[in-house]
Amino acid sequence: NFLQSKQWYEVNKSIGHKPIFLMFSEKSYCLAIIKDAKRGRFLEIPCGPILDYQNRDELELAMAEIYRYAKQNNCVFVRFRPNLEETPENRALIESLPSLSASYFLHAENTIFVDLTQSEEDLLKNMRRQTRYEVRRSEKLNFRVEKSNTPEILREFHQIQAETAKRQGFIPPRRKDLNAYAKAFGSDLQIYRATLDGKPVAYGLVLTDALEGDYFEAASTELNYKFPGAYALQWYVMRDLKKQGKLRYNLWGIAPAGQKNHKFAGVTTFKSGFGGEKFDYLHAHDLPVKKLHYGLIRLVEDARRKKRHL
Repeated sequence: NFLQSKQWYEVNKSIGHKPIFLMFSEKSYCLAIIKDAKRGRFLEIPCGPILDYQNRDELELAMAEIYRYAKQNNCVFVRFRPNLEETPENRALIESLPSLSASYFLHAENTIFVDLTQSEEDLLKNMRRQTRYEVRRSEKLNFRVEKSNTPEILREFHQIQAETAKRQGFIPPRRKDLNAYAKAFGSDLQIYRATLDGKPVAYGLVLTDALEGDYFEAASTELNYKFPGAYALQWYVMRDLKKQGKLRYNLWGIAPAGQKNHKFAGVTTFKSGFGGEKFDYLHAHDLPVKKLHYGLIRLVEDARRKKRHL
């Protein structure tokens, strides 16, 4: 869980946020990040806190400490997304704290995990038929995929992703964000690039830890509309992570089930083709600290969410 790691602490420190590790006991803690937004200061806890959620006393102690820290630092609210599966039982547990379901998601709540303990033959067999066809087509076209984390490839990725963002209508990370990722994660960050006849087609920024790889950022050129560069890239990444001994590949972010008009609906179709298992983390929740101010923020966020199809 890199979102609760020392590396993610360093990323947030580098880009100007105020991260801290709050310790509740020997085995329970969280990385909490103070963020100053136009709508007001808030405390973000991605994929945490880390604790035994079945231990009610431990949970209440942790949330009381988190609330105290947020209030002490003049935060309007706390936004946290526990490292729990979305189930009625888990939702009831978190909302009993009490807390409110947040307007926005927090870091790839709905995702797909590909089991890398399978053989390459089974990985291919479990892909959707059309996906498998595109993978085979990319092999016949002799796509070349390579990986690097040099400053040069980082600059190239940033440029291509900015062009991708204009075409597809999303907000890409800033150059300073990419630099912070590279500095904090070191060799655990790799940018994969798929080229055809020397021309770049698709890119993927992948973060790794001891057990998994995460498809954290992506970019592509207009050639990707015509040629299966993204398929060549994903197939290479899966095999490369498998060789490294990783157990699973997190495709990092899809639309919630049944939301065909969601902003991520298109990429969901693509990612779903690789035969992984869909997994829903518990939706982000808010713990209001300044209730009146939070209420105003909530009205604005709800309106923006509907406008952006999130």
